[in-house]
Amino acid sequence: MKKIVIASGKGGVGKSMLSSSMAMLFAKEQKTVACDCDVDASNLGLWLGVQKYDSTHKISTSEKATISQDACLKCGKCASTCVFEAIEKKNENYYISPFSCEGCGACELVCPANAITLTRVKNGAIKTKKTPYNFILISGELFPGETGSGDVVDRTREEAEKYECETMILDSAAGIGCPVIASVRGCDYALLITEPSPASFSDLKRVLEIVNHFNVDYGIVINQWELNPELTDIISKWAGERLLGKISYDKKVVDSITKLKPVLESDSKVVKELESIFKNLKQRI
Repeated sequence: MKKIVIASGKGGVGKSMLSSSMAMLFAKEQKTVACDCDVDASNLGLWLGVQKYDSTHKISTSEKATISQDACLKCGKCASTCVFEAIEKKNENYYISPFSCEGCGACELVCPANAITLTRVKNGAIKTKKTPYNFILISGELFPGETGSGDVVDRTREEAEKYECETMILDSAAGIGCPVIASVRGCDYALLITEPSPASFSDLKRVLEIVNHFNVDYGIVINQWELNPELTDIISKWAGERLLGKISYDKKVVDSITKLKPVLESDSKVVKELESIFKNLKQRI
């Protein structure tokens, strides 16, 4: 199985649009599975017109601490130890906020009365959909206020790997944090997308550090290239032979997402550009 991750660093530059398009094109030639690893804001399904998933099951990848008021000595060691300030004192009693607790277990270790316990919580979900484009979509979701985004990505990838396929497309989150690291690790190729803006170019270089750390080969795509031709030329020269293609700015792409219709099914000029990127990508992997 070839695992191709689409990443960018900066958000809103076209990862999910590119991921959905690559998944559809690969699915025309071989068994493919798409994996939405942006668990904080999973929207790959929107680019594929998915409004309802075939199945959803909750998962647990984190723990939360709770205090037994009967056993608590009210010594305050837990509160002074918690670096997340999740424990506060009210009316002589100590309480743990489930929204601030990271489940690190430090409070449990220092409690002299063993009044604190860690319990598993349902902090996310895995959703599955058989798309009309001949591939399975696995989408991870981290519940609001919960922690463990990297672990949810790992569980999402594990679910996707249960399907027999030749290519897996992973739609990464923005940034360079835990969910991105969990998405890039173990992949065969990274398709990095940027736009011609200083912020996007800077963030592309940051995510490239992660890609290089895991020794993942990569290629670069420039989206909405004509919005800043001068910076596009700079990025193109910087990318060199790793530049797989450029995507034009077209309002029909926006129309596609508002209508929950894949870009490849539109009459946008970017369709041929996406097909060209796909062709170049296949040659690289």
